[in-house]
Amino acid sequence: MKKLLLLGASGSIGTQTVDVVLHHKNEFCIIGLSIGYHIAKLHELLQQLPSVKRVCVAEKAALPALQKEYPQIHFYSGDAGMSELCAWSEYDVLVNAVVGFRGLKPTLTALEHDKDVALANKESLVAGGPLVKAALAKHHAHLYPIDSEHSAIFQCLRGNEQSEVDKLIITASGGSFRDLDRGALKNVTAKDALRHPNWQMGERITIDSATMMNKGFEVIEAHYLFDIPFDRIETIIHYESLIHSMVQFQDHAILAQLGSPDMRLPIQYALTYPHREVIIGSQPLDFSQISSLHFKQTDFHRYPLLKLAYEVGARGGNGGAVMNGADEAAVAHFLKGNISFIDIETAVIKAVAQVPFKQDVSLADLVEADAIARQCVELFVERNSL
Repeated sequence: MKKLLLLGASGSIGTQTVDVVLHHKNEFCIIGLSIGYHIAKLHELLQQLPSVKRVCVAEKAALPALQKEYPQIHFYSGDAGMSELCAWSEYDVLVNAVVGFRGLKPTLTALEHDKDVALANKESLVAGGPLVKAALAKHHAHLYPIDSEHSAIFQCLRGNEQSEVDKLIITASGGSFRDLDRGALKNVTAKDALRHPNWQMGERITIDSATMMNKGFEVIEAHYLFDIPFDRIETIIHYESLIHSMVQFQDHAILAQLGSPDMRLPIQYALTYPHREVIIGSQPLDFSQISSLHFKQTDFHRYPLLKLAYEVGARGGNGGAVMNGADEAAVAHFLKGNISFIDIETAVIKAVAQVPFKQDVSLADLVEADAIARQCVELFVERNSL
């Protein structure tokens, strides 16, 4: 039985991971988790998961009451507590479903303690790709992708030689505004942006899908996960989100992974690899109900943040941390109604241009770059708030 440590248990990936575990109680158990501020959800999870021994919450003030109610559980708090939890020796696999830059240190901590990581925290690779790769090379640990696109590529590459790959083709839904031109984006609202056509996701990733920043992040992730140069990673808009990504080989054969838009499949595959288990509660594709599949070329003019991600990823260094930190801050302001949708792009592009570039970086350098990028966005918002 694999013992899991789940970070971000109350989020979309976290709750679906719990669902997978509950359907496969003979294969997995969750022995530790982080939950942030969602104490009511924690009580519910502890009823469902009696195997939990350690828990991290956001606020230290919540610890006395929790420790009194659950004396058999060891509690931590804050980001420092989350990293301390990842240094624990008893678990086998870290499922990192934390959103944001704060997920990087837990990933590194787990790898440094020879723990395998099932990764849904894209910032670990977008901001800290070189550090993660170095940790993987040094320690006896593996990284398994949970993002549907990277899981698809991971599955398509299985049994094939890396040298045979011509290019990776990452599919994108195009987000909530995929049928609008740039002129129509000036007055769109957060409520509009959160109406994703295919997926039910968290707020930030849904906004990032609309700007295609998320797809840019996935390009950088793919580079670090599969050691493929950026000029051999392509993105294409696929309206139905049924093909999750593809690999084109040197003989021009293309392997594609298809499935219903259900994140439990990539979650489960990351946990069961190299085996496949029965998936419960998910419906397979019914090809008789699919009349057609639609594709459209991605446009760097329409999606400038996708273009930026290719440039930042190819340059490396602290650029990913800057771009991600600026995006986190800008999206948060857009969701609060402080800036327009177009302003997200402008704020991120300005931050990448303004923050001093550094090629060889440590974790401390990335933390600093993230902080400066956020300060740049705050100054931008002060000058351009609605």
